[in-house]
Amino acid sequence: MPDIAFVKPALPRAGALVLPLAEEAPLAGLAKQADEATGGAISRGLEAAKFKGRKGQSATLWAPGAGLSKVVAVGLGKAADIAAAGAEAAGGAIAGPLAQEREAVVAADGLTPALAASLALGVLLKSYRFDRYRTTQKEEDKPKLERVAVAVADVAKAKAAYAPMQAVADGVFLARDLVSEPPNVLTPVEAAERCKALAKLGLGVEVLGPKEMKKLGFGALLGVAQGSAQEPRMVVMTWNGAPKGKKAGKPLAFIGKGVTFDTGGISIKPAGGMEDMKWDMAGAGTVIGLMAALAGRKAKADVVGIVGLVENMPSGTAQRPGDVVTTASGQTVEVINTDAEGRLVLADVIHYCIEKHDPRFMIDLATLTGAIIIALGHEHAGLFSNDDTLAARIEAAGQAVGEAAWRMPLGEAYDKQIKSDIADMKNVGGRPGGSITAAQFIQRFVQNRPWAHLDIAGTAWSSKDLPTAPKGATAYGVRMLDRLVAEHYEG
Repeated sequence: MPDIAFVKPALPRAGALVLPLAEEAPLAGLAKQADEATGGAISRGLEAAKFKGRKGQSATLWAPGAGLSKVVAVGLGKAADIAAAGAEAAGGAIAGPLAQEREAVVAADGLTPALAASLALGVLLKSYRFDRYRTTQKEEDKPKLERVAVAVADVAKAKAAYAPMQAVADGVFLARDLVSEPPNVLTPVEAAERCKALAKLGLGVEVLGPKEMKKLGFGALLGVAQGSAQEPRMVVMTWNGAPKGKKAGKPLAFIGKGVTFDTGGISIKPAGGMEDMKWDMAGAGTVIGLMAALAGRKAKADVVGIVGLVENMPSGTAQRPGDVVTTASGQTVEVINTDAEGRLVLADVIHYCIEKHDPRFMIDLATLTGAIIIALGHEHAGLFSNDDTLAARIEAAGQAVGEAAWRMPLGEAYDKQIKSDIADMKNVGGRPGGSITAAQFIQRFVQNRPWAHLDIAGTAWSSKDLPTAPKGATAYGVRMLDRLVAEHYEG
């Protein structure tokens, strides 16, 4: 990813120049200087390209003169409507055209420092690549962009606005890295080791193995793990950032499903597309990335992040359909389908979170059901909650950063679908309302605490480029939940 710098406005002597332009706005400031330096080539080129500055519009002019290799114009839409999300999307739009340049200057002198910082964030987020295992890539296919200088009138204010964004971007990249890793590399043990590395940011990191979890009565989580040769782990990450001297309050809690590979177990999945199940740990990836982001920007809040890490495999020791397990809460579950394993992992982790940390609220994230994709496609995550205020805040935070969530219903009628004939409940409720009955299952373990569940099965991975994310792992939820904390729970 390129380095981002904020500089005083000045024409570059070489390289690429980026012009973020509002709709129908005349060239001004650095853009006007560049046009004059090129003898009007820029204005003529934009006119020929029919570039009007509309939102989502872009144009590339090659070698316009004055030593510039190219000029990339990107539309911001109507000046009165420019917001952070639009600036980020504009930044994302120029990442591709700049990929083969060594350096680029962005003429952001017409933007506020905050919008200039948002545009820079968009460039950075879209520039992400996971190339760890490429060994034969041609040199011309490798991105070359090393530095992006954002020219602004007030450098100090832009830097101040960008600093926390950079920390959050680091958390996003960590989450994307984890979700992108192949499952033979990112086992539960390896994922826990990577969490340990976050201690350098000031996080407390505790790792529990099978022995510790057995003592805690984690019959549901260990039942999922028993078919794999890979040992399970639970990782507890704590950040104590609330202002000193303030009366200690309850921490905020974020919980992630971390199934590092999901075959479905004995209820095995079809072969086609099973390779995608490496990202069945995306909920855990988001929580890990979020904790890194909060610590990186020194969030003024006390937060705990807990991830349950298992591999779901078929073997002679694997859990069977029809087994009954006893969860850490003491409730029993009849396992009808071993491919409905994530909710079993969350059941034990949520109970541990309540008993050990007594949180102010809990938000869990999981690639839990294919049913949520049928309901909402890949545009929204499914949001379930027993607390209207918490749900509304999550929706608003997601809307602000481009990570949309849609609230789904809960209710007694759905809860009846998971009634078991021989245990307290069964782990599936049939095809009707599949994502809802999964959420109802989780709700049975939250002890009426404020809680929200985000089913991110449709949003954790994208098969196409998004405005600020390339194809692949999206790190959905990191920015949403960071914003939730920043807006409502700090200080």
